[in-house]
Amino acid sequence: MGQGESRAPPAPLDLNPLPDELLALILSWVPGRALVTRCRLVCRRWRDLIDGPTVWRLQGERRPGLGATLAAARLCPPPRWSRICLLEPFGRNLLRNPCGQDQFCHWQVERGGHGWQVEENRCPVEGAPAQTCFVSSFDWCVKSQLVDLLKEGLWEELLDTYQPEIYISDWWGARQDCGCEYSICVKLLAANRSTVIAEFQANPDPIQQWNDQQYHQVSYRFRQYGHGVRYVHFLHKGKDTHFWAGHYGARITNSTVMVKLS
Repeated sequence: MGQGESRAPPAPLDLNPLPDELLALILSWVPGRALVTRCRLVCRRWRDLIDGPTVWRLQGERRPGLGATLAAARLCPPPRWSRICLLEPFGRNLLRNPCGQDQFCHWQVERGGHGWQVEENRCPVEGAPAQTCFVSSFDWCVKSQLVDLLKEGLWEELLDTYQPEIYISDWWGARQDCGCEYSICVKLLAANRSTVIAEFQANPDPIQQWNDQQYHQVSYRFRQYGHGVRYVHFLHKGKDTHFWAGHYGARITNSTVMVKLS
């Protein structure tokens, strides 16, 4: 039986002669991460197209999730469209590990009493990414996280000029057989990480012993907070009211920092 003829591989298609409008349309069908990590490195022309608005506007017509990001970019053009459309900073939780599903990763922790512990929820929290919680002890247990708004995809001119809403939320509760105390403090910080531009604090009344062990939500919306915000410092703490050894204190979960475009 004779050997079949071998065929040479087809020559690669040369896209360089295409006008920018047609090349942008073709690139808009490439997944966002590949656009940034691969296509953007091909040449200066491709880089400029991918960093500009046209490719991402075309993608936005097919990706509803990009709507808020593109709306913000139309209000206040970003330095690089590719970066903000890949990171999609609006409408997602900017806090890492909000329920303790990864133990204490991403959190700065101060361990009062016998320290923090991660446990399963005793009552479900609807919409939480995991049904676990951080449980405090008989002395104040403190936990904090710093959110870098620029690293998350926002840009200085948007934060300073339009000041999109920064929404924070936290859920806390107690065991049925032991009361607890809880406190939260969230600060909007300047670039030096020490100047406080806006602040929210809450110290709800303690939950008493023999409660229904349901979670309670604390939330706040920062609006018109002023010029220069670059970081969000999120801190909360809890303890029990009976000074019991172990982990009988406030149970905290589903912590949230979210930027919203009105």
